[in-house]
Amino acid sequence: MLVVALFLAYKPGRQIISGHAGEATANAASVWRLERWLHLPSELTVQHTLLGHGWLVTAADSYYAYVHFPATAAVLIWLYLFRAPLYLRTRRVLAWLTAAALVVHVWFPLAPGRLVPATGLLDTGALFGPSVYGPPDTDTLTNQYAAMPSLHVGWALAVAVALVAAGRGRWRWLWLAHPLITLLVVVSTGNHYWLDAIVAVAMLAATAALVLRHRGNRATPAPAPSSQRYRRSRDQTRPRARRSGRWSCRRVAAAADVRPELSPVEVGNQAGHV
Repeated sequence: MLVVALFLAYKPGRQIISGHAGEATANAASVWRLERWLHLPSELTVQHTLLGHGWLVTAADSYYAYVHFPATAAVLIWLYLFRAPLYLRTRRVLAWLTAAALVVHVWFPLAPGRLVPATGLLDTGALFGPSVYGPPDTDTLTNQYAAMPSLHVGWALAVAVALVAAGRGRWRWLWLAHPLITLLVVVSTGNHYWLDAIVAVAMLAATAALVLRHRGNRATPAPAPSSQRYRRSRDQTRPRARRSGRWSCRRVAAAADVRPELSPVEVGNQAGHV
């Protein structure tokens, strides 16, 4: 139901973005200048390093095309089967992160570097394959002007953190390699900028904090009224009184058995002393 709801919300957003390629390209130029002002590494340098090794290009395109959704689905299924409470938290974080990202996609359309000739970045998926996108003007399944934030990086980090939390040994920290590899892949293939990943991580942190805080508020029980506490304390003392009464009866019977020569009045006096 969550996937269907997000998909239904995505389709109108896709239609709203249609025809705003010029705005998305202008935003891309602003992001590119801001990154250079922040002295972030150039995506072009990373891609040129990748292009020097043909097998790395194919591996990066394959990772982008075949790992993102299957890996996320596999982790959610595993958490559902073996770590149910952690699954619920992870599912909520992913759902709210995706919903917030859809709002940003509509508010700030952004063309990826592979669609902006001024950046010099190549579309490695179209040139070397495999590619998951067609021409942006005829693509009715995806919104290619939604680079900010990078859900590839956001989802990868979310499932990696969930796996780290679910594990016990020190090797569990190796799961964090998944978002790091994803970051290098989306940048080197021209699908995202560094700032797309930075914004995704910030939104993930904010979403996780809100989800965990809401869960903590729900898990804290409210203090019972004083009348209920008094009634509960009285109820807890009643069984003790009954047990004490039964124990006194046993002592009376034992006194009668041990001292059969006593009269009933003396037996009553013995029970009173007990």
